[in-house]
Formats: sequence, C-alpha cells, structure tokens
Amino acid sequence: MMNIALIYATKTGHSRKIAQAAAAALGVKALDLRTNPKLGDVDQLFVVGGIYGGVSAPELLEYVRGLEKGQVKRAAIMTSSVSQSARQTDLRAALLAKGIDVMEEEFKCRGAFLFIGMGRPNAKDLNSAAAFAAKHAQKAGSK
Repeated sequence: MMNIALIYATKTGHSRKIAQAAAAALGVKALDLRTNPKLGDVDQLFVVGGIYGGVSAPELLEYVRGLEKGQVKRAAIMTSSVSQSARQTDLRAALLAKGIDVMEEEFKCRGAFLFIGMGRPNAKDLNSAAAFAAKHAQKAGSK
C-alpha cells in the first residue's frame, strides 16, 4: 500500500482550503506546517502553499530543506497565487535537491490579494484541487 502525505503552509487561509479539499479526496489528513508534522517514509507527498511576492512561503522551503534524503520518493506541488503564471521554482529546486522526483505538472489556483481574485478559492477551485490530487495519487500508485 502506498504511503501518501499532504503538507501545507498558509498565510491567508487559501492554501489550507486547497489542502483540505485535496486531503479529503486522498483520504489523508492535511498537515499544517505550523504543527511541525513528522513524516515517515512517504511514497507521494503533496505540498500545498502560496507564492508571496514571487517567492514560495519561507516556512515551506525550510521544512522541505529539513527532510532526510530518501524520506520522500515523489512530490506534487499545489499552488495558490494571484499571478497565474507564477511557479514554485524555489520549492521545486529544494525538493529536487533532496533527491525527490517532482511532477512537472503543478496545480495552480488563483489566489486573492485586496480586490484581485476575491472569493477564491471557490467551489470549482476546490473540486479541481481534489481531482488533481486523486489523479496524481493514482498515477504514482501505478509506477
């Protein structure tokens, strides 16, 4: 049986909503980084976080950099950002530096800041997050 985990960091609550929707689809608990969750050996890790000022959440980067080599086999990144073109390049690099295979496809959800993106994530966004997680957990299990 495959060991799946989902961690998230949030400043506004958007990433928590995305993480909870994805975790429900996976049948796992969404682990808030503020609780400093301890991961065992993980086959598939879902990492949910926002991009703030063009950079991944610092606490998310710090957590990933603290993982042991070989602890996580594969990761999928799920992002909330006002900028729809932004990618979690620094997070991806941190995961790759740990020898973790990172899926090329990154889930992106429109974030909100002031009046931009108000009402996000909405029900459609959360359904999309759940579908992304379920699809990629199934792909990881077939490898």
